[in-house]
Amino acid sequence: MDANILKYLRSNGEQLDADISKALNVPIARLQPAFAQLAESGELICCKVTRFINGKKIEGTSYRLSCDLPAPARGRKPGSTKNKTA
Repeated sequence: MDANILKYLRSNGEQLDADISKALNVPIARLQPAFAQLAESGELICCKVTRFINGKKIEGTSYRLSCDLPAPARGRKPGSTKNKTA
């Protein structure tokens, strides 16, 4: 089951526990021990989140791979200047 969770997160990025449960067709109660084991081993990072979708409050736990870093922003970076040669 751990491999299925990791494969799903690799292909879809950060997801709520309810979304992972729905995609894998496994009840959240059966996934919780696997989430805990993966988080303890350092393969997953989790955090409690509250989202409002169409005015409806949704609370859950968000999971992502620990090695999944966001891509650096394109373009010039703040504080960078061109070299002035005169």
